[in-house]
Amino acid sequence: MIAVVSIGPIERSLVEGVVDSVRNYYSRFGISVEFVGEVPAEPFSVAFNARRNQYLGRVFLPTLSALREELGAVAILGITELDLYEEGLNFVFGLANPSLRSAIVSVQRLRNEFYGLEPDDTLLLERTVKEAMHELGHVFGLKHCPNPRCVMHFSNSLLDTDAKGPLYCPRCEEKLEENLRKLGVLS
Repeated sequence: MIAVVSIGPIERSLVEGVVDSVRNYYSRFGISVEFVGEVPAEPFSVAFNARRNQYLGRVFLPTLSALREELGAVAILGITELDLYEEGLNFVFGLANPSLRSAIVSVQRLRNEFYGLEPDDTLLLERTVKEAMHELGHVFGLKHCPNPRCVMHFSNSLLDTDAKGPLYCPRCEEKLEENLRKLGVLS
């Protein structure tokens, strides 16, 4: 199972849409995807950088990994409203750690409203699904892909996210299947 949690409050319809899309893809490998609930954001306050008004993304991953182990899940994905960054970067849409088999996606900068535009729930769901699939690809050992349509293509901006597709290219999908076999998820 891939466990999905929200970190802090987030629209249930958005989380369910992501779960459904990720489940539709990963079910081909016999992997279920389940929303397992909301995790409070308060314990992650240690990740908050007041100067930046952002949260250091990597701080979330060990806690998510511990929850993954507790649940017996093959991977875990956190979805949050909190604005994330990594050292040397202004922001990140998401982050993953393959050895912890945990990932997090922030919807903060995926929302049109962040840029002063009208809300678009359909576009927000598409963007969040792409980032979820991208980070789960990293969890399962995939690297960034040079194919700009592949979901594993690096997103330096929202334009990159909008331009790429929601699925892995054939080369990345082949590598994903190989990696899932190595993990013992596939026989």
